[in-house]
Amino acid sequence: MSISALTHRVQVLAAPGHRHEEILTPEALDFVGHLAAAFAERRQELLKERTRQAARLASGSPLDFPLATTAVRADPSWRVAPPAPGLTDRRVEITGPPERRTAVNALNSGARVWMADFADATAPTWDNIVDGQLTLLDAIERRIDFTTPEGKAYRLGDQVATLVVRPRGWHLLEEHLEFDGRPVPASLVDFGLYFFHCAQRRIDAGSGPYFSLPKLENRYEARLWNDVFVLAQELLGIPRGTVRATVLIETITAAVQMEEILYELREHSSGLNAGRWDYLFSLIKTFGHRTDFLLPDRAKVTMTAPFMRAYTELLVRTCHKRGAHAIGGMAAQVPSRDAEANEAALATVRLDKERETEDGFDGSWVAHPGLVPVCRAVFDDVLGDRPHQIERTRDDVEVTAADLLSVRRTSGPPTREGVRTDIAVALRYFDAWLRGSGAVALYGLMEDAATAEIARVQIWQWLRHRAVDRETVRRLLDEETAALGAEYPWARVEEVRALFERTAMATELPPFFTPDAYSRHLVRHPEARS
Repeated sequence: MSISALTHRVQVLAAPGHRHEEILTPEALDFVGHLAAAFAERRQELLKERTRQAARLASGSPLDFPLATTAVRADPSWRVAPPAPGLTDRRVEITGPPERRTAVNALNSGARVWMADFADATAPTWDNIVDGQLTLLDAIERRIDFTTPEGKAYRLGDQVATLVVRPRGWHLLEEHLEFDGRPVPASLVDFGLYFFHCAQRRIDAGSGPYFSLPKLENRYEARLWNDVFVLAQELLGIPRGTVRATVLIETITAAVQMEEILYELREHSSGLNAGRWDYLFSLIKTFGHRTDFLLPDRAKVTMTAPFMRAYTELLVRTCHKRGAHAIGGMAAQVPSRDAEANEAALATVRLDKERETEDGFDGSWVAHPGLVPVCRAVFDDVLGDRPHQIERTRDDVEVTAADLLSVRRTSGPPTREGVRTDIAVALRYFDAWLRGSGAVALYGLMEDAATAEIARVQIWQWLRHRAVDRETVRRLLDEETAALGAEYPWARVEEVRALFERTAMATELPPFFTPDAYSRHLVRHPEARS
């Protein structure tokens, strides 16, 4: 299939930016166009199925492991592809937006893997998206070194982390690129531009094009990604099976299809990852209309809650049964200059990682370079010289759908402080996001879109079930909006408040805050230039 055979080319509906022409070449845009031509319509049908599934679950249909794929789960013979170069030992992974300073710090951090996140940690302004691609290209070419105006130098070391790229989810569009009169799916933009420019470069360097896939809800969405990988490799003459992808299990509907997701991606799979905050967000979004799913303050829903234990233990068992890596959840603490507070934060991280190693995880995530040493030390104590513990198949684990939904033992009303915290976090994150920052340190944690999502859906759930009254929420919203404006005079308080009211206080819960906020606030459409 010739990349130059497209009838319609991708159009750029944005003003030129510094060095954008290095990424937005005609050939790269044609490659993205081929992906859009092949998969945009299928993606749209899968999004419609999400809506139908949500309606079925809301009307009382049970959530269970699919009967139609019993044979896949029962077949002991199949395995995922063996680990690719650079992905055998994943004991510590770090994540963050593809910004130059973040990239240098992450690649030099001592972590085995850096996941460059175009999804939750990036506010998808057009400049952020294209500059993020330039950052990755420069990092691969080792021309990313720079010095700040204050004189601080950032230089890549000799040993750097393996690069993994996380494209945006299937639910998002990139409105600055248009193919055949329609916006291009954001997932295909982020994947396609990186793959076109960097896949062969990564192979030549002894690594490969590796990805992390967010927000999947079922096996059909995993199958779609697998077909994207197959076509992309074919178009660029790259051997089939070179791509590797780790899927974040961060939706409740994906939790009952973990084996099926691995099966669909098996020739390109590098395992599963526990996405704890998005998972709680998904649980509330899916079952928040039910009183028996009323969750307390976010801080009280720990990974030791029975339904969260079921989720993580099932993930380890599923991965190891199929020869795949199981990667644990995020440690989002930000090291503090206060010695006592810092020691308490590191102790919390240490306990969390010890639980993960005991459960059988092969590695875990951190959000800050300062957490790499403590995470690495915990996994070093268990793994030693071994690259992973996939041989621990966890045959002792038996998890039912009811176990995954056993929220009642953790349920409870919110505290006033919990309500205030969710409002404060959502407002401050929304303001940062609207101003172009997708990863924000708030109250000692590195917050991203996932934490903003859970904050606003908790408010929605508590209002729906009258666990907190609307007057209290409005009063706290007034106070926290005023506090935001006083602390940051440049904050876009009116837009932020309106976004909160639309997404947290409406009768019907929007599935995500990002699509509407993106279209209203981050899209700029000058005359098309190519």
